[in-house]
Amino acid sequence: MRRIAGRPWLVAAGAVAFSLGALGLDSLSGEPAPEPPESFEAPGATLETLHLRGAPIKGGLTEGPAAAPDGSIYFSDIPQGPDRGMILRFDPATGKTSVFADDSRKANGLAFDSQGRLISCEGADGGGRAIARWDIKTGQRTVLVDRHRGKRFNSPNDLCLDAADRIYFTDPRYVGDEPLELKHRAVYRFDPASNELVEVTHDVSMPNGIAVSLDGRTLYVADTDQGQEATDSASARPRVMRIYAFPLNEQGVVAGERRILFEFGNRMGCDGMTLDVDGNLYLATRDPAWPSILVLTPGGQELTRISTYIERERVKQSTARAASLPSNVEFGRGDDANMLYITIDTGLYRIRLTRRGYR
Repeated sequence: MRRIAGRPWLVAAGAVAFSLGALGLDSLSGEPAPEPPESFEAPGATLETLHLRGAPIKGGLTEGPAAAPDGSIYFSDIPQGPDRGMILRFDPATGKTSVFADDSRKANGLAFDSQGRLISCEGADGGGRAIARWDIKTGQRTVLVDRHRGKRFNSPNDLCLDAADRIYFTDPRYVGDEPLELKHRAVYRFDPASNELVEVTHDVSMPNGIAVSLDGRTLYVADTDQGQEATDSASARPRVMRIYAFPLNEQGVVAGERRILFEFGNRMGCDGMTLDVDGNLYLATRDPAWPSILVLTPGGQELTRISTYIERERVKQSTARAASLPSNVEFGRGDDANMLYITIDTGLYRIRLTRRGYR
């Protein structure tokens, strides 16, 4: 077996298969063999372990890596149950991880605004169910918004910011027993400058990861819905695993029909996502058969996959869940702009690429 761009490619044994491969033919069909995907990993790069959960909390996962102005990486550790989770900080200069906030209110997705303040999505299951802002120097937390038309959010999940510091965020509900007050699982945009909250779209079954294109005219949203059977048709939901692209106008609101950018079919879909300087999307795909970062062009063409598979005996984690499933992804800053940081299971990892992230 040989590995290209993190993907295992089986090589047939025997002289006949070798001779067909030398001619550039597929050994089964006789047709020209497809070009292998381009490798985005830097020469000699491997997935590096940076942090493994050490806190005495159970369940859940790490999430939401975000690059601070000083190059450090903030990320969330979300447990299940009464513990409300933490926000952690990894320092690339020292290789050390410290606790930034020991009560994150079940923070999930994180991002920094242009002034270097940390924005967090606080989920349900005992969390804040809000969009909050943290002063990373003082540790002070401020709730920016927690309601739409007087009704509490379902469970803010992930977010991104546009060039005007407007916050786009998804509001599904995956865990938590709190009553649902809103009719839809929707995507919202909050403008801290004007305090204006608008519903961007609810034309997504279970909105998850989110990103804005480089020119600010397209909003990418992951629909990650495993479906739900129910006796009444009103609460039943079909399985949906897709990436949608919504056109945005100059005001940053949807102006036109959505299109399906990528269809996962029967495989598990995307959680978090990020962009590189060419506008390519990096999707954290939670498929146990092929855990990886899927890279797409802005038009939805698959470029490559970066494997997130981790050998459990090397990691020595006590958890029985050993699928190496990535939850979110982010590029570093400065000299680390081509370093891809990935939250996988209950840890933080990185790998150096030949591409640079978009800031």
